[in-house]
Amino acid sequence: MIAYMVETLGIKSDAANTLRGDYWRNHGTTLAGLMTHHGIDPDPFLLAVHDVTLDHLEPDPLLAAHIRALPGRKIVYTNGSAPYAERVLAARGLSGLFEGIYGVEHANYRPKPERSAFERVFALADIDTTCAAMFEDDPRNLAAPHAMGMRTVHVAPEAHQGDHIHHHTVDLTEFLGQLR
Repeated sequence: MIAYMVETLGIKSDAANTLRGDYWRNHGTTLAGLMTHHGIDPDPFLLAVHDVTLDHLEPDPLLAAHIRALPGRKIVYTNGSAPYAERVLAARGLSGLFEGIYGVEHANYRPKPERSAFERVFALADIDTTCAAMFEDDPRNLAAPHAMGMRTVHVAPEAHQGDHIHHHTVDLTEFLGQLR
């Protein structure tokens, strides 16, 4: 991401890293900040930053079994691109477990945590938010789903406090296993 910003914006690496963090904090994603402040075309950006090896990822058969056992429909919604999410799912052995895979492109390149991004993706996926749950590693991205009536699960090493988080777990596999 920093290399893309250095090349595209013609700035030094330290400045690109500072902008990256500022845009992520203030716009939800670095991409949203780049689009807002620099008119960056999102597709080349997404292709460049997702052109990475996933060799470090391993299949997780137990996680796959727990996801498969969940009742109801399951989708993936990411601030990355759908093709990248598909690659990650394949690397983790989770392909075929989700009815739909939605990326930032499905939200008209508007990022989580913007409510309009969630509304657009949930409408495309025909999600009834009053009987659904959102699993997310960024606590900011749980506020809108919570306000829309969803149950929320924060999945991260450190717990985050907030009325918009119903559950926290450091281990998604274990958490899902307890739901059975």
